[in-house]
Amino acid sequence: MIHVHHLEKSRSHRILWLLEALELDYELVVYQRDGKTQQAPDSLKKIHPLGKSPVITDGDFTVAESGAIIDYLLQRYGQGRCQPSSDDMPEWVDYRYWLHYAEGSLMPLLVMQLVFSQIPKQSPWLIKPLAKGISDTVSKRFLAPQLKQHLSFINQYLLAQGNFAGPWPSGADMQMSFPLQAVAAVQSLEQYPAIAAFVSRIEQDAAWQRVVERAGPLTMPGQ
Repeated sequence: MIHVHHLEKSRSHRILWLLEALELDYELVVYQRDGKTQQAPDSLKKIHPLGKSPVITDGDFTVAESGAIIDYLLQRYGQGRCQPSSDDMPEWVDYRYWLHYAEGSLMPLLVMQLVFSQIPKQSPWLIKPLAKGISDTVSKRFLAPQLKQHLSFINQYLLAQGNFAGPWPSGADMQMSFPLQAVAAVQSLEQYPAIAAFVSRIEQDAAWQRVVERAGPLTMPGQ
């Protein structure tokens, strides 16, 4: 039996989406964040030393990192589903790119955006104005322009292709779901209609709806 170690406000919904799409049996083990620190409980570190989510256990195997989990599940149970065939090399290359791009290029920007937005809130009152000035400057001069460039790039790709390579939903679609849902939670996607359509398509997907029924709606850190 596959066990999904699911931390609230984490990235494990996309792993549940894959499991539902593959119609695999699994058990959901839910962990709550500390109300003050927002860190995972020590009990999750017993599963994996870093105490991060998602993590799955499957018999003798413990697999962490979303991309590695997606690769593992599709390699072991996919039977060719949710990914393009290596016979179609251009699509296979695109699939691999987006599978790694989500955490390698896009998520670092979103994490930095979240961290800098929290700096004024976590600063002593005496330096809050200075902290806010630094946070606003970094966001305006570096993070916002970089994120705009990335979102424009993604939007153009989706306008041309519809999704991130392979049959819908592919492992790459699932990997890209969290960062794009995170963006949709904090800003308007009016400038990025293809991304908006992609996020809407996720919400209408039957397998995703089963995830929400079982694990609740996706919530983001800071919400």
